[in-house]
Amino acid sequence: MDYSQIITLEPGKRSGKPCIRGLRITVYDVLSYLAAGMSIDDILSDFPSLTRDDILACLSYVADRERHTVVLRP
Repeated sequence: MDYSQIITLEPGKRSGKPCIRGLRITVYDVLSYLAAGMSIDDILSDFPSLTRDDILACLSYVADRERHTVVLRP
C-alpha cells in the first residue's frame, strides 16, 4: 500500500509525529489500540473519521520503517 498520501508529518502537529491525513491521530495511537486488542472495526467505530485504508496505511508505514531498520553491533 502507498501510504504517502495518508501518513503526514507536520512539525507543529503532535510534535511532528506521523499522523493520519493531517488529523491529530498518530500512527502510534492506532498501533497502540491494535496492540491492546482492539479490532479494526472497534477502532473505526470509536474514530469515525478514520477509514480501513488509514489503519492499513499505518501498518504499511511501520512495516516499511522496520524493513529499513539496521542494527549495528560494536
